[in-house]
Amino acid sequence: MSEASLTRTKAPARQFSVIDFVGRFAPLIFLIALVIVFGVQQPRFLSSLNLFNVMRQISITGLISIGMTFVILTSGIDLSVGSLLALSGLICAAVAKGGTENTLSLSTAEEVGYGVTLAALTAMAVGTAGGMVQGLAITQLGVPPFVVTLGGLSIFRGMALLFSNGGPISGFNEQFRFWGQEKVMDQVPVPVIVFIVFAVLAHIVLRYTRYGRHVYAVGGNPEAARLSGLNVNLILVSVYTIVGFFSGLAGFVLAARLNSAEAVAGQGYELDVIASVVIGGTSLFGGEGGIPGTVIGAMLIGVLKNGLVLMNVSSYTQQIVIGVIIVLAVAFDRFIKSKRRA
Repeated sequence: MSEASLTRTKAPARQFSVIDFVGRFAPLIFLIALVIVFGVQQPRFLSSLNLFNVMRQISITGLISIGMTFVILTSGIDLSVGSLLALSGLICAAVAKGGTENTLSLSTAEEVGYGVTLAALTAMAVGTAGGMVQGLAITQLGVPPFVVTLGGLSIFRGMALLFSNGGPISGFNEQFRFWGQEKVMDQVPVPVIVFIVFAVLAHIVLRYTRYGRHVYAVGGNPEAARLSGLNVNLILVSVYTIVGFFSGLAGFVLAARLNSAEAVAGQGYELDVIASVVIGGTSLFGGEGGIPGTVIGAMLIGVLKNGLVLMNVSSYTQQIVIGVIIVLAVAFDRFIKSKRRA
């Protein structure tokens, strides 16, 4: 074969695109920039104690964000995650204590209950059932996800208040509190390990399994996915079931961390969860994104909140900042896509 023919068959070198690079790594770049800025402004920000504290703070919303990634990849949304967390945590706490009597007890002594394993499984079962019911309502009744989960936000919160009569269930034994308060090697909080383990598992499912490819396909083009033989409704029900599972798991971990389960737990969590997923690069229009970006988005939100607290910025201002960031993240996503199509 001549040298000329070799030249003709050689694949053209891929040119470096600033737009593609920034679009792919923008959350990580912003996260690094925030860490540098807060580290310079407040040297204690970079202490190992504070950094692990940041990770522990984001572990609860981070768990739910993993499940929300599945939902948003299908261009859906779930506004009920905070309420479902509260309901799951309360029922889990009642199982751990053997009932709802003496709910205000802060005693750490052994109590008559059904054990931490059954309590944790109960929390995950309640969350899973709640998510599945919402998924079925969306697919079988034809009601938009926003409306169904907005109703779920109110229903699950009301069920939590009814179940607990508005009061907390507090005071768990050492085995229960281990999952929220203990540290491994005196450094790494257990909730952080739980978060990382499930993030890795979810990433494997999305990227390396047939089910994960089906989720992306449904999010990219539901009609094309249906015509190719996929059971779109079943996949949609499954992603809401998954986010329900993670809401239940987060309810258990939060109750263990606070040594208390409350009907008001998780209020406003949906904002942080959606922000983590969207800022991490998952498109609200479906079909694009993944777990690594969600983890970075959750870390970015945690770093931002922690840094603003250390700089004595009020919590009211923090809400404004996060809301602005969500809008800018979606606008940036649209801008990058328009540039790629150009």
